[in-house]
Amino acid sequence: MQHRQNGASQEVAAAKAGISVRSGRRIETSTQKPRVNTERQWRTREDPLEAVWETELLPLLEAKPDLTGTTLLDYLQEQYPEHYDQTILRTLQRRVKQWRALHGPEREVIFRQQAVVAQQGFSDFTHPDNPITIQSKAFPHLLYQFRLAYSGWRSVTVVQGGESYAALATGLQRALQQAGGSPVEHRTDSLSAARNNRQNVWTDAYSELCQHYRMTPTRNNLGQSHENGVVECANGSLKKRLAQQLLLRGHNDFESVEQYQAFIDCAVDKLNRRNRARVVEEQAALQPLPEFTAAEYQTLHLKVTRSSTIEVRRVVYTVPSRLIGESIQVRLHHDKLVLFVGQQPALTLVRVYPKPGENRARSVNYRHVICSLASKPQAFRYSQLRDDLLPDDNYRELWQLADEHLEPREACKWIVTTLRLAFEYDDEQSLGEDLLIEARAGRFASITEIQSRYLGGNPDLEFSASNQHTLVSYDDLLSSIRSQEASI
Repeated sequence: MQHRQNGASQEVAAAKAGISVRSGRRIETSTQKPRVNTERQWRTREDPLEAVWETELLPLLEAKPDLTGTTLLDYLQEQYPEHYDQTILRTLQRRVKQWRALHGPEREVIFRQQAVVAQQGFSDFTHPDNPITIQSKAFPHLLYQFRLAYSGWRSVTVVQGGESYAALATGLQRALQQAGGSPVEHRTDSLSAARNNRQNVWTDAYSELCQHYRMTPTRNNLGQSHENGVVECANGSLKKRLAQQLLLRGHNDFESVEQYQAFIDCAVDKLNRRNRARVVEEQAALQPLPEFTAAEYQTLHLKVTRSSTIEVRRVVYTVPSRLIGESIQVRLHHDKLVLFVGQQPALTLVRVYPKPGENRARSVNYRHVICSLASKPQAFRYSQLRDDLLPDDNYRELWQLADEHLEPREACKWIVTTLRLAFEYDDEQSLGEDLLIEARAGRFASITEIQSRYLGGNPDLEFSASNQHTLVSYDDLLSSIRSQEASI
């Protein structure tokens, strides 16, 4: 009727009102006024909670407002068996919900924040939703994500192990280098890598890291994940995007960690393009970066044991035997260990983590100790590192077959010498595969035969043929010596 009074035709007024032209004409010509809907003031059925709501349930709710309808129904069924069944659950839940809205306690209010250019950067770790393999082997890892609050620009880094300081420092510094500057404030949740939660203070390493980039460290309150929402919500969108890109790619296997990181960088770059204008504005306002990066590792000082091992974070690593007795410095990264003797780098090892459910692990390389083991092969049988010294499944099966078919002493000597040959001639894989085929057939080539076989196939090693001189020459030599002694 308002549209008609404003001069609209019958068809236009009906269309704007969402009714048919016929209904519009009927309403316009009718002399009756529309009845005003009024709230119903009566019940259509008997209240099943009338006997207990005000006398029992309300006092319980007022004392404990967090009680749910399901809990209250359990209470009624215990107090009044056979009087209250499951059919009143929805009625009870609606009554509780209405009481909370009208008489319940005040609820927490979320105050949405206005992002300031170059003011805040947020960090968080998340587990990927899709399992990833590197050369068909499972690759357990985390994704570290850094995000700027104003533009939503993000950087994602693949990190191994847990939420360690090394992982945080590596991911954060990589993000700041990509962004071209640092924000005024850096916020995390209660990461143990950044904060000593027992003493409620920042760790020294993290404080120095933030100071190096002129950032003020902050954290959200315990249990209040929405205060870190800039990056928490971004974790979901990131994992959805990665899942879609993996579906498009067709498989989840990568040749290397570097290839996997490049895949993630490509997906993240597409996300960052959405807010290109705000990203450019914020990057221009970031604080300039210092000339050098901060240390992204933890430093440990250890002494190499007489077993040619070191223990780092509940993991035993073998090192070259020439380091036995040396006091070394270990720089502990999230994915590697770099060993120094004095100021000179001596060795880099891949970092290993205990498997889920296990407290300890080992990283044993037979090449580090095989020279010593070859001089005392019988030590192999009962060595604590015996199974770890065998480089792969082929050699483990070789040892089992040798131990079954050869004398105990010969079995140890045979497998240790085989490892020594694999090390010296750098032919570990083919040697193991060839010998395993023969061992399964019950044939164990002698060490001399194995050595000649693989030496003969190595073009870098040349043999010089020589003729054995006759034994008569020794008699001539001895005769001349005797004659000289007699003349003296």
